Amino acid sequence: MKPTRIRADLLAGLTTSFALVPECIAFALVAHLNPLMGLYGAFIICTLTALFGGRPGMVSGAAGSMAVVIVALVVQHGVQYLLATVLLGGLIMIAFGLLRLGKLVRLVPYPVMLGFVNGLAIVIALAQLEHFKVGEAWLDGTPLYLMLGLVALTMLVVYVLPRLTRSVPPALVAILGVGLLVYLLELPTRTLGDMAHIAGGLPQLAWPVLPWTLETLRIIAPYAILMALVGLLETLLTLNLTDEITESRGHPDRECVALGAANMVSGLCGGMGGCAMIGQTVINLSSGGRGRLSGVVAGVMILLFVLFLSPLIERIPLAALVGVMFVVAQQTFAWASLRVLHKVPVSDVLAIVAVTLVTVFTDLATAVLFGIVIAAINFAWQQARELYADTHLEADGSKLYRLHGTLFFASTTPFLNHFDPAQDPQQVTLDCQHLSVVDYSAIAALKTLRERYVKAGKHLRVVHLSERCKQLLKRAGVQH
Repeated sequence: MKPTRIRADLLAGLTTSFALVPECIAFALVAHLNPLMGLYGAFIICTLTALFGGRPGMVSGAAGSMAVVIVALVVQHGVQYLLATVLLGGLIMIAFGLLRLGKLVRLVPYPVMLGFVNGLAIVIALAQLEHFKVGEAWLDGTPLYLMLGLVALTMLVVYVLPRLTRSVPPALVAILGVGLLVYLLELPTRTLGDMAHIAGGLPQLAWPVLPWTLETLRIIAPYAILMALVGLLETLLTLNLTDEITESRGHPDRECVALGAANMVSGLCGGMGGCAMIGQTVINLSSGGRGRLSGVVAGVMILLFVLFLSPLIERIPLAALVGVMFVVAQQTFAWASLRVLHKVPVSDVLAIVAVTLVTVFTDLATAVLFGIVIAAINFAWQQARELYADTHLEADGSKLYRLHGTLFFASTTPFLNHFDPAQDPQQVTLDCQHLSVVDYSAIAALKTLRERYVKAGKHLRVVHLSERCKQLLKRAGVQH
């Protein structure tokens, strides 16, 4: 590895670690957990996925989407049940990767991907507003103006510095520069230490203490499945985004296995579950992080913060971190999607807007599923409309129907409407050379058509079926 590449990854990893700490603490507090559980989870998951995962440059940690999933479990059953859930969720992720199911992300259409990115950008920005509160009350007066000023200064540094030099990550300079300014001028603004004290020891390996019974499995299994699905979905979509930014290709199945193993280790060491984090990934990539070293440095730095550097890290102003995350939200949002809204089909516009809104107001898994359903319905409708028939009378008086398109559940009614058994001659031929039969509804439609001609006392002959269609009909017991 070239020295310049090593330097870039080191600085990018250091920058990313500063952005990981407040997020992981916040997500742990959301889940009613000790902040150290979020930091331990971030250290373990970030480091292991960076070392063994399938997408260098992508950053994983204790993610907010995972925290929301397990809040009810922690409140009702306690931390030990959470750790067991993280273990089982990791096992499910490993199975997903070993079965090579990562390719299923191809089923996510591009408009859904845009909605996912836009929704998460809005979520990242809205999450920063919590730092403008003390308890339930919003800041006002001098504290508010100081906070806004420092946020604006941070964002200004991040935007302007790249025009002057690209030798150092602008986010790192902004965080350290604003932090030094606050320290030297003794400005009365909130710091990371006001969120939580992060000093602690090494994570301890321990098996979750709870009864290992079927009743326990019944409690944790639904949460583990949901956690695994949400984590895998966010990771695979972030992997796709990273592929686009870096113009390279990752290995989704390997990433799934690594993520599952990292979650299992985290559960055994008292950490939260986690997955890829799009905000921190964007920070890492925009800071020049492209190799595995950047993720490893980010993970190891979090552990060093906990063990040795907590007094210094707790002095970092929240305003600096908020400013960086606002920039990340702005850079993550796919602004180009707004410019093409009037150029793309209405169904794609609906998918982009719907996924964005559902991501903001519910969760990622629901949003992506919603978008896929919209895309699937639109695809089925368009394919059904593409079915058409050419007809003509043969020299012997028989009639030939030549069908073009796809015969499936949405096109069976238009298909049957093309035929007129009552008016057709005694001999009718259906040419399927350009017709694809894809499901049981199609087979049922062919069977219904034949029965209609039999009832009318006429003969229907089906020709030029593909081998696949013949196999479908044979399995269904329909003579052709």
